[in-house]
Amino acid sequence: MKILITGSGGLVGRALTEHCRNNEDEVIALTRAELDISDAEQVTGYLEENRPQVVVNCAAWTDVDACESDLDRCYRVNATGPANLASACHSVSALLVTISTDYVFDGTKDGFYTQRDNPNPLSVYAKAKLEGERRVQLNNANSIIVRTGFIFGPGGRNFLSNVVQLAQAGKHLKGIVDAWGTPTYSIHLARRLRELALLALPGVFHIVNSGDGASFESFAREGLRIANCPGGYIEPVTMASLERPAPRPRNSKLECLLSKAIGLEPLPQWQEGLRQYVDHLQAEGTGRAEVF
Repeated sequence: MKILITGSGGLVGRALTEHCRNNEDEVIALTRAELDISDAEQVTGYLEENRPQVVVNCAAWTDVDACESDLDRCYRVNATGPANLASACHSVSALLVTISTDYVFDGTKDGFYTQRDNPNPLSVYAKAKLEGERRVQLNNANSIIVRTGFIFGPGGRNFLSNVVQLAQAGKHLKGIVDAWGTPTYSIHLARRLRELALLALPGVFHIVNSGDGASFESFAREGLRIANCPGGYIEPVTMASLERPAPRPRNSKLECLLSKAIGLEPLPQWQEGLRQYVDHLQAEGTGRAEVF
């Protein structure tokens, strides 16, 4: 399979690039510096020259709070960019797989959100991502939209990816107790993205690890337990106490109806993904921490 991956320098992009290369795909992995998806002419020209069979869009601007004060950049990357890719993929008969977010939901539902639930985004970031979904579907019916969230894994610049290292470094941690999602290990997500590309069945998929979901605080505590780091201190806090610019859903747990219907096995439990990630950190000797 000849596959082009945008946003290859990010958390999911790196995992997918490595996974596809390990499966002997012909991989074109592009960072933002190499392909700006918000530039329609550049996108069209690159796809017409290289003609991939599949494009997986891992490029996004995911700084949820910063998006509140820079609508132009947020929509350019998260809405216009996927739309450009969809149009260009249509012109070269390529399948597009693009990643969206669990934040398209408002969080008022109890339990898990499925494809039957209507999105109602709260933040600028989430509104732009939903607009990206809609433009993709309009521009190219041969597209797969993957909603996911609470992503952690090697190289992640977020709380979930760094909680163990931060605790081992003696950092004071705050874990949100009243916001719930379904943690998703980037390595497992990458495997499912490739499976979807091979199946080439257009639609909206919710791709997350199995399990009952977790708050940031309960995820962190499980990580410290697995890492045998009982001395790590996590202060339970509420979302409201952090006074962040962007509103976020209190519940963004996802479940996929379409995966079941086409016979895809559920991803492993998120605790298993977390165990594998902690094993990776320990094997790499990454007890050092960076503070983000």
